[in-house]
Amino acid sequence: MKFTKMHGTGNDYIYVNGFEEKLENPSEAAVKLSDRRFGIGSDGLILILPSDVADCRMEMFNADGSIGKMCGNGIRCVAKYVYDRGLVKKDVLRVETRSGVKTLQLRVEDGKVASVRVNMGQPELDPEKIPVLFSKDRMVDEEVYTPSGNVWRVTCVSMGNPHAVIFVDDVEGLNLPAIGPEMEKHAMFPERANIEFAQVTGPHEVQMRVWERGSGETLACGTGACACAVASVLTGKADRDVTVHLRGGDLHVFWDPDTDDVYMEGPAAFVFDGTVEI
Repeated sequence: MKFTKMHGTGNDYIYVNGFEEKLENPSEAAVKLSDRRFGIGSDGLILILPSDVADCRMEMFNADGSIGKMCGNGIRCVAKYVYDRGLVKKDVLRVETRSGVKTLQLRVEDGKVASVRVNMGQPELDPEKIPVLFSKDRMVDEEVYTPSGNVWRVTCVSMGNPHAVIFVDDVEGLNLPAIGPEMEKHAMFPERANIEFAQVTGPHEVQMRVWERGSGETLACGTGACACAVASVLTGKADRDVTVHLRGGDLHVFWDPDTDDVYMEGPAAFVFDGTVEI
């Protein structure tokens, strides 16, 4: 099978051109190929497929084989792939995902995509739809106790997948492998959750680390950056126009007060092409 390794701000995935390749069991392949010692190495697998309702469709599988409804970094790479490889030559692209059709604006330089701005849609704050088990109409800055005895103040947002944002004073001092898994699998999240730990350093600046469900700590998470920006506004910690600094690079997020849509902009890059037996 032919594949392409790509990354968006360090969030790396294996991409398969579903216009030409057929993969019988993508969930099983994601587990095998994502292994960083015995496979190709990635945060997961993304298939680029034909669509009846958009220019193309993306199917995302986490490193543990579970299905992801949306990936902000991944969808930017899909845009670069289909444009640069000549599958769809449009600077405004519509991509079908499991969380709906997303519209992307491509910034093209010298015939190649340099960055992508994605309309990520409106944030979902209804606990039942996130989903999170919580009795009020929104979960904003609420105390959550963990089995190990930690107490976190949590804001929950869905950007097509569930996120729990926790603001801290020193994000780099956290031991995410110790605290991430118990929050991801907390009983209040029936479908597990992505956990963002964020430190606001100014009205337009947020530093963030992320523990992604099914993948562990990753260098970046696009939907997580959007959820973090929304949570920063809801808690009064930052403005609607923020740069989110992640370990893999920066993402710019704007939460439009008129339409309620969240826009995210960032880079996408090829790493290498290859073939693999599966």
